[in-house]
Amino acid sequence: MGRAVVVGAGLAGLLAAAALSPAADEVLLLDRDVLPDGPENRKGVPQGHHAHLLMAGGLAAMEDLLPGAGVRARLLAAGAHEVSLSSGMVALTPDGWFHRYRHDGPSMITCTRALLDWVVREAVLSVSGNVRVHRAAVEGLLGDAGRVHGVRVGASDAGDPLGPELDADIVVEAGGRGSHILRWLEEIGITGVPVRNVDSGLANATRVYRTPAGAESFPLTVIQANPYHGRPGRSAMILPIEDDRWMVSLGGTRGGEPPQSPDDFVRYTLDLPHPLVGWLISGAEPLTDVVVSRSTSNARRFFEKSPSWPERLIVLGDALATFNPAYGQGMSVAALGAQVLAREVRRTGPAGPGLSRRVLRGAAQCAEGAWATAVGTDVLYPAVRGGKPTIADRLTARYSRMLTRSATGSYDAASALWDVTSLRTTPTRLLRPRAVLAAVSGSPLPHLSEPPLSPRELTVLDRLRKSATA
Repeated sequence: MGRAVVVGAGLAGLLAAAALSPAADEVLLLDRDVLPDGPENRKGVPQGHHAHLLMAGGLAAMEDLLPGAGVRARLLAAGAHEVSLSSGMVALTPDGWFHRYRHDGPSMITCTRALLDWVVREAVLSVSGNVRVHRAAVEGLLGDAGRVHGVRVGASDAGDPLGPELDADIVVEAGGRGSHILRWLEEIGITGVPVRNVDSGLANATRVYRTPAGAESFPLTVIQANPYHGRPGRSAMILPIEDDRWMVSLGGTRGGEPPQSPDDFVRYTLDLPHPLVGWLISGAEPLTDVVVSRSTSNARRFFEKSPSWPERLIVLGDALATFNPAYGQGMSVAALGAQVLAREVRRTGPAGPGLSRRVLRGAAQCAEGAWATAVGTDVLYPAVRGGKPTIADRLTARYSRMLTRSATGSYDAASALWDVTSLRTTPTRLLRPRAVLAAVSGSPLPHLSEPPLSPRELTVLDRLRKSATA
């Protein structure tokens, strides 16, 4: 293959470039933003200021796409944290606190989105000698309903002009939430792509704090939203990030949105079902203002169901499916989709007939579990737009709650949930006999009325509470 063009140099685009690099003479990554030289936020990543989790399944896909690059090692060397779901997290669910276990469980990587994007970009460029990044605004596709053979380019970097038309043997659209792919498809004769949007009205409010002295190893802390009581969902998370900092992200669905005022920010956390997050940050030093974002709806474009589809055009990442970021699976779904692309290109070559259809079907399957989780929960919140809970949604929610209630004190139930939310396995893992038995049997451990903190962690918490009171 001669040239591959990838639209969008975010995480999905970078990983798509890595997938195509072994089979192409050159891979051009086109993005309308000026990409920063280090871990800095940029306009094209609207959720960049808020909490991001890289799940185990997503990290494994990245390592597979970039053999020898050592993505995990690069992230940890740059200051990211690796958090065990079984022992490194304190979580309050609608049905109580999760017990913590010494058993091994899947881990997740926590850091700023800016650091993650930068590390992955450096890894892709270092191991793929034929990938080049250009600043350019793509305005449409070249080709017709049968085959795409390039892109139309609007403004591009004056020092590196690409011209109004750029031929390509394969085009990947990874332009994110703001993708114009539906309009581009209409322009070449592809219409009627099924689309679904489900919007709970979630707003995120985030502030970064200096990690208090002595709290460097404090567990990731999360107060989960409750979709079952008929009121707006409200949540909070303390995420350890690089440079000895805590990222504190609050979330609230329509009617329960978090505030932007610094004083009200803390008050919001203290009014949650448990004030743990508020106690911790009341005695911590804030380093930033509060940043609020509302770009959080679930959107699914079912390209795999389109009656016709052009050869040589792939859609990945948020351009294919976007998820409420509260569930932390979007980046990992993008990585798994890129892994499907790499696998299909290795199997048949980039010119293999039906390649685009196969990749779209495979990427859609990777998104299905995350989509079911996000939408099946979000439709339960009041004032949700785009859908009401179906009988299937209610049955799924009922089983999910039963399993989660058991998982607060059952390792078998908890490990099943962790495997699915980490995207290490498909949702069918929740229906295996051991998981079903655990869900039906309930928790063998006693209900926890307070967070399961170690004596050392309780000492840190007590000090921060006293500092805040003083």
